[in-house]
Amino acid sequence: QVQLVESGGGSVQAGESLKLSCTTDERAFSNYAMAWFRQFPGKEREFVATMAWKGPDTWYGDSVKGRFTISRDRTKNTLYLQMDRLKPDDTAVYFCAAGHPPPGLVEHEYQWWGQGTRVTVYS
Repeated sequence: QVQLVESGGGSVQAGESLKLSCTTDERAFSNYAMAWFRQFPGKEREFVATMAWKGPDTWYGDSVKGRFTISRDRTKNTLYLQMDRLKPDDTAVYFCAAGHPPPGLVEHEYQWWGQGTRVTVYS
C-alpha cells in the first residue's frame, strides 16, 4: 500500500501563487512514477503534470503549461507543484498520484491516490 499525503492547498486571489506538496515513503518515491491531477465538481480527474521517473523531463496539461511547475526533492520523498498566475478556472481539488513507471498522462495509469487538497482561486 502506498500512502500519499498532499498539503499546501488554500484560497488565493487570481494572479497569486500556491505550492502543493505530496509526501510518501522512500520506497514508493524511488520505485513509482508520480503525478498531479485535479478534479472539478462533477467531472473526472484531469491530468496536470508529471515528470520522468529518473530524469528531468516533465509533461503538463495544456491548461497549465507555462504557469505550473512540477519538481521533486528525493531527500524529502516529496513531489511539488508550484502554481503561479493562478486563475479562477484552476479552482479544483488537486490529487497526487503514484503508479508503475513510466509516468502516464491519464488517470487509470496510476494505482494510488492521495486524499486531495482543495485550491480555490477568487477573481
